[in-house]
Parts: sequence; structure tokens; C-alpha cells
Amino acid sequence: MRVRDWQDILAEVVENDRDPDGWRAVGGDRAGGIGEDIYLGHPSVGVYQLKTYAKNPYEVQGVGAEVARKLDDEIEPLFPDEGSGLFGVQTPPEDENEAEQTASELEQVVKAHAEAPTTSDAFFEDVMDALDSPAYGPMEFDTYGRPEAMDDLTDAFEEAEELLDAELDDLIDDSVERGFY
Repeated sequence: MRVRDWQDILAEVVENDRDPDGWRAVGGDRAGGIGEDIYLGHPSVGVYQLKTYAKNPYEVQGVGAEVARKLDDEIEPLFPDEGSGLFGVQTPPEDENEAEQTASELEQVVKAHAEAPTTSDAFFEDVMDALDSPAYGPMEFDTYGRPEAMDDLTDAFEEAEELLDAELDDLIDDSVERGFY
């Protein structure tokens, strides 16, 4: 297992071109320390674990790793088919023309859903398609704690958990200046 910057892990997810709506995620508070834990899973891609913390309102730092090459029968049920929310990973437009084209497509999606009966899930999926999102799907996230599935995932990937915790703690110690001594 290779520990990398969390943004490198997201770049790998973005570069993957398999079934963008097949992704699932589970996230919440970090079990031991400041920050958040997030697991991203896809049946044909695998499982990634991210540990992040907000250094300040404008900068998030973290580490991550690929912890499984596929979702097996034990791990797959830990990822939601429906979650407390939805997530999407986006890439910025490459140039002004692409930005204008994307904005136009998004405008058409919003108009279509405003004029016809629809569901929030259908709207979200159409928006992700218009934005050409490389990864999106249901997410179970607890902003004040940890979903039950997080503890099971942590147990399943115990070695990765310990290594990533140590790496994130080192990153926090190196980048956080204490105000009190």
C-alpha cells in the first residue's frame, strides 16, 4: 500500500473512466484526532481511504491510499445504495469554451427539471451528467460522528487505518503551529 496526498487519490478517481455513477462513499469524523475519514468505493475499481483535515478555511490537507482493488462480498454491503446525502467529484473546465458549453448544458437541465415533475435523485444524476462528473453517487456521512459502516470499514482495513493515521498525525504536527505552550 502506498500512502499519497489525498488530492492524488482524487485525481486517480477522476482519471478512471468506468461507470461514474457506480461510486459509493462513507465518511465522518476521524476516530482518533482532528479531521475526517472518507472511504470511496466502486465495484470494478476498488476502495480508497482518505484522511483529511482543514488547516484553515481555505486549505485542506490529507493523505490517502488504495486499500482494496475491488469490492468483495464482505465490503460491498458497507457502502450505501442510498445515503444520507450524495457526493460528486468534479474537474474544472479546461478552457472558456468548455466552461460555456457546460454552463449551457447545466442551464438546460435546470430548466427541464423546473418545468416537469421530477425527483431529487433524477435531478442530481442529470446535473452530474451535464457536468460530466467522473465519480458520483450516494454517500452516508455523519458531520458529528461516524456512521456504523465506518467502524466496520476501519476494522476491515486496520493496517491501512494505522498507517494513514500516523501519516496524517505527522502532517498535522508539521503544519500546525500551536498558540499555547
